[in-house]
Amino acid sequence: MTDKAVPLVELRKVGKSFPDPKPLTILQGVDLTIGAGETMAVVGSSGSGKTTLLHLLGALDRPSSGQVLYQGEDLFSRPADRLAHFRNRQIGFVFQFHHLLPEFSARENIMLPGFIAGEQPRAVERRAAELLEQIGLTARAEHRVGELSGGEQQRVAIARALIMEPKLLLADEPTGNLDPQTGEAIFELLCRLNRSLGLAMVMVTHNYQLAARLNRVLRLEDGALREIDPEQLAQLASIAP
Repeated sequence: MTDKAVPLVELRKVGKSFPDPKPLTILQGVDLTIGAGETMAVVGSSGSGKTTLLHLLGALDRPSSGQVLYQGEDLFSRPADRLAHFRNRQIGFVFQFHHLLPEFSARENIMLPGFIAGEQPRAVERRAAELLEQIGLTARAEHRVGELSGGEQQRVAIARALIMEPKLLLADEPTGNLDPQTGEAIFELLCRLNRSLGLAMVMVTHNYQLAARLNRVLRLEDGALREIDPEQLAQLASIAP
């Protein structure tokens, strides 16, 4: 049983820099806690390090300094095989540009992480069918990627991120490449899945109106992460994205 007093994820004085070809500091001394089931938006200018932050939270990249803790354990104290197992089972990733495999159907793309993990095919197929129903694409299950609209492709990418029933969903501009109506539908889907599945969600976005509808909004600027107060957030959200 998970101790509810322990955050799902915690960053302690995390820094990230790249030494070559020219020294570049992206993050410095970042502290952050994410509770189970919490939703959070991260905003900031292009190049401020938002995607880097997601990669650290999802154990896709290692910090240059500090610790990334998952339920109290330092993630990067784990050997590479355990870290890969953690990413596959505990973290779901949704990217702006879906990264679906075009030669596969929607259903096959969704099932892929389960097969990579060595799960029983029947269990993976059953979970994929449930997710297809949740995202409203049961009738499109056997369609290949090129036969799906941009919004449908993003829904498939979300279902693929959830097939292993992760506790944390990381979404990098999931609506940024979609028209406003489709983007709103994708955002509503993510929020509905957060409520029904109880998973925590961190979303990188440039859209303050969407960001304001999540539990917390933080701005990444000059390598530091700061929470935006409600009054300032209301002002920013009143401006069209």
